[in-house]
Amino acid sequence: MSESGPRSRPRTVITFGTYDVFHVGHLRMIERAAAMGDRLVVGVSADALNLSKKGREPVFTQAERLEIVAALKVVDEVFIEESLELKRHYIEQHAADVLVMGDDWKGRFDEFADACEVVYLPRTPAISTTALIEKISAGE
Repeated sequence: MSESGPRSRPRTVITFGTYDVFHVGHLRMIERAAAMGDRLVVGVSADALNLSKKGREPVFTQAERLEIVAALKVVDEVFIEESLELKRHYIEQHAADVLVMGDDWKGRFDEFADACEVVYLPRTPAISTTALIEKISAGE
């Protein structure tokens, strides 16, 4: 009987998003990120960060959005992302091996390639939170 070598630590994937008006595009992105490792950590944008990025308050509060994302079976840990400038800190804090972002951010986080693998995944076509909010507001 051969003795197995030392057990390597789980491969940790980290991703970030607002996840407001949670939809199938969010779900698919999170599931694809989870499939890239053994453990998935998700940073949910703080209300203030969303306001500064998108110029509007989220429909759901950060506490509600955090609860929704935490309830997903593929998510192992969630936290509030307070600032885009803290990405490196979050990567290091959670010992992430892979950073996964939507391809709408392509190139924006390449600077972290010295700390972890950086992967940009294609977004689900024809769906966006902004478009959903506009459609709902228009009464369609």
